[in-house]
Amino acid sequence: MTIEIRPQPGADLKLREFSMLIGSGWGKGVEGQVIERVAPSHGVTVSRYQAATKADAERAIAAARAAFDTGPWPRMTASERSRILLKAADLIADRAEELAFLDAIEGGKPISQVRGEIAGAVDIWRYAAALARDLHGESYNTLGDGTLGVVLREAIGVVSIITPWNFPFLIVGQKLPFALAAGCTAVVKPSELTSGSTLVLGEILLEAGVPEGVVNIIVGTGGEVGPTLTSHPDVDMISFTGSTGVGKLTMANAAGTLKKVSLELGGKNPQIVFPDCDLDAFIDAAVFGAYFNAGECCNAGSRLILHKSIAADVIARIGELSGKVKVGDPLDPTTQVGAIITPQHLDKIAGYVDGAVESGAHVAHGGGKLDLGLGQFMAPTILSGVKPEMAVAREEVFGPVLSVLEFDTRDEAISIANSVEYGLSAGVWSKDFDTCLTIGRKVRAGTVWMNTFMDGASELPFGGYKQSGLGRELGRHAVEDYTETKTLNMHIGARTGWWMPR
Repeated sequence: MTIEIRPQPGADLKLREFSMLIGSGWGKGVEGQVIERVAPSHGVTVSRYQAATKADAERAIAAARAAFDTGPWPRMTASERSRILLKAADLIADRAEELAFLDAIEGGKPISQVRGEIAGAVDIWRYAAALARDLHGESYNTLGDGTLGVVLREAIGVVSIITPWNFPFLIVGQKLPFALAAGCTAVVKPSELTSGSTLVLGEILLEAGVPEGVVNIIVGTGGEVGPTLTSHPDVDMISFTGSTGVGKLTMANAAGTLKKVSLELGGKNPQIVFPDCDLDAFIDAAVFGAYFNAGECCNAGSRLILHKSIAADVIARIGELSGKVKVGDPLDPTTQVGAIITPQHLDKIAGYVDGAVESGAHVAHGGGKLDLGLGQFMAPTILSGVKPEMAVAREEVFGPVLSVLEFDTRDEAISIANSVEYGLSAGVWSKDFDTCLTIGRKVRAGTVWMNTFMDGASELPFGGYKQSGLGRELGRHAVEDYTETKTLNMHIGARTGWWMPR
């Protein structure tokens, strides 16, 4: 295991300055305040952003409103918008290394992992460009000789897009290109912890040909600008990814003007494992699912629900493989688990582990913070003897902590899986197709993986049941989420047969 952090040869840890993008160009905030980001892995200030206020949020909304109401973007042909989105995808690919570095150094994410995320984002932008040309309405010529019905799909308008710190570039890519493909305009607020790559995206979109005012990007705290972005009457829709608690607040703020709300929230995702599965494949997936992105992932496989007959062996084998996971400098291409986003979040993760031990769980591997010489790190951790009622088994830890529960029967496994308030994703491991299908049908989750975990594609919808969110991202209907339907009921010729006498 890595014992200290040393900047990789050639690593550029200089301070980068960013402006906000509102309307016609880049500039400072109304009050001229700044937000500085300290790299969680290296302990040095690497980014300085203009700090948006309520007034800046209002300016950004006004710019997006004007661009939608009077600008060219919603009035372009789908092929014109598609061509610009494809150009943006190419430019993202051209600047992939720059974008990956920013997400790695600001978020503590392993650089090799982020490179894969940027490549995935490029694919999503290209997919959205294709969907732009596939968006269409309906017609009904079956309503009688004198009537023709047409159903239009129109861009919903101005969209507030609020993204989290854990996948800065990938998650804005799951929202913004589909909104643009539909003809919407947007105000984007990335997390103030990891805003660099989203601001670079603003440069890319302008270069690709997106008109001024269509995409506005501001950086600010949720408390300062969140209420404006989620309640302002000139905002027509909110697309938010983050915690379930903030998602509920977002819905409450939106209620005053009855905005459309799309929410991708927390998860406490189970992997249900039966004795007949390919254990070698599962062990690898379990370690990946628990520690990918340091467990700071709404999709993390943070609950293992193991059949009692294999539990002891599986725990031992996962612990052995966990010991080989490399924790260290995110800029080292061989690192698998990077730094935790903030010292406060590290304390929260460690607190969950301590609380689980106090409640009777056992640390089978790891269990505490790591002192690697700089920054904040958490040891990959396995907790055995976890009971469904424990906080660590019910609440989103958002760290590299794997809770292991046990079951006797299939129905018991399903009950444990469904016993939490979340329903984002789940996994089932068995060579028996009936078992996999039964679990897939009965576990209440938006995605159920069978004999794999955390796979995905631009074509597959993503979202959750219960308190894991509302709506779906990705998939062939993603652009439709950013539209309204309008019915045109057209009468042909003179109207006859009125009920009023003539």
